[in-house]
Amino acid sequence: MSASTSHYLEKYDAAADADKSSLARRWIDIEPLPFFKELREKRPILVTPKFTLITRFDDVREVLNMPKVFTVAPYVPKMGDYLMAHDDDALHTREKSLMQCMLNRDDLPAVRAMVADIAKEILDAANGHIEVVNDYCRMVPATLVRKYFGLTGAKRRDLIEWSYWNQYDTFHNQPFDLLPPEKYQYVVDRHNETSKKLGHFILELIARRFLEVKAEEITLSTLVRLDDDIVTRMLRTDYPKQLDFDIKRLGINAGGLLIGAIETTSQAVAQVLQYLLERPEWLAKAKIAAQQDKPAEFDGIVWEALRFVPITPYLFRTAASDYTAAKGTDHETVLRAGTHVLPVTLSAMFDERAFESPDEFIPQRNWYNYFHFGFGSHECLGRYVGMVMIPEMVRQVLIRQEIQARSSIDYKAGPFPEQYDLFWSTL
Repeated sequence: MSASTSHYLEKYDAAADADKSSLARRWIDIEPLPFFKELREKRPILVTPKFTLITRFDDVREVLNMPKVFTVAPYVPKMGDYLMAHDDDALHTREKSLMQCMLNRDDLPAVRAMVADIAKEILDAANGHIEVVNDYCRMVPATLVRKYFGLTGAKRRDLIEWSYWNQYDTFHNQPFDLLPPEKYQYVVDRHNETSKKLGHFILELIARRFLEVKAEEITLSTLVRLDDDIVTRMLRTDYPKQLDFDIKRLGINAGGLLIGAIETTSQAVAQVLQYLLERPEWLAKAKIAAQQDKPAEFDGIVWEALRFVPITPYLFRTAASDYTAAKGTDHETVLRAGTHVLPVTLSAMFDERAFESPDEFIPQRNWYNYFHFGFGSHECLGRYVGMVMIPEMVRQVLIRQEIQARSSIDYKAGPFPEQYDLFWSTL
């Protein structure tokens, strides 16, 4: 469906005001690319009664680069006092820097090897058939959360559930998601329930690990030597008093590592797998690159696939004050304070002004222009871990012989992949 034949804006303008937001949401969900294409061409900033869509590349970056103007206020009731719920303040800057030090980029080769080992073990045991969402896409990052992040002592299924409901409520249960009240409240209740369990787990984990680190220090590591995981790193580190990074803040950030790692990774891997399996030409090229163990070439295919099927089509912000977006252009628009602003990253990644031949699959693109991990001060804390975890998980599946899917991903009327059956030859 092309923009010239779709007439989205004609239908939108003819709709009653009460129906405009839900109409736009429906198009976002079922036919996003042609809808966004028409918006980029004719109305790059679409103001609906419930939210405002920002669709061009430069305008999206403008919004995401001004955290004091376009705030993450919608996240705050969902995320509490976690650093990513702060807008460019002292706590956000300080703790993001500290956590990035803990997530040492020198670890990445070891992390990728760890992911490969976990993935191989799961796939080898599957014997040619796996329901890939629950038994692989979620299970691999849940295992990594325990081994690399250091969140030991919890069942992987519990870690998955805690991540799931936090992600669901924070990113898919906002006012502009237009969920029925009973569904909205159900998600909130599950989030609150699982957050309590996560909080108890983190409290016990930090207390236990703190004593273990002290024992390590007392014995000068001759009798006790802990694994070098992220939680242990944080507890081994002496922080100046001025940093205000106490045991409570450490625990909050440890929980944040879990929440961000599992469900987003699972969704990315499942959707990339389906995209490639439905396109024989690129599947063949991906399989060759995977077999030859060419990370740069293979990863480029994965990131380009994710451009077509991203984790989410948009981010969201709230305007803290009136602001004139796209000033000086023919689509200049005043965004009023309190407006829910949705910078549509999916649309931005198909903007002809930033991407040459955007409708074509070109793995060699400049990955700095992707929005897979967000952009600006709120870019994903674990971006570089994700940049090795996601492609390696996809690669380990594609090196299997004669890999195929029985059917499409089943989302079960929710925002995340829930079931996707894969088969391969074990001969």
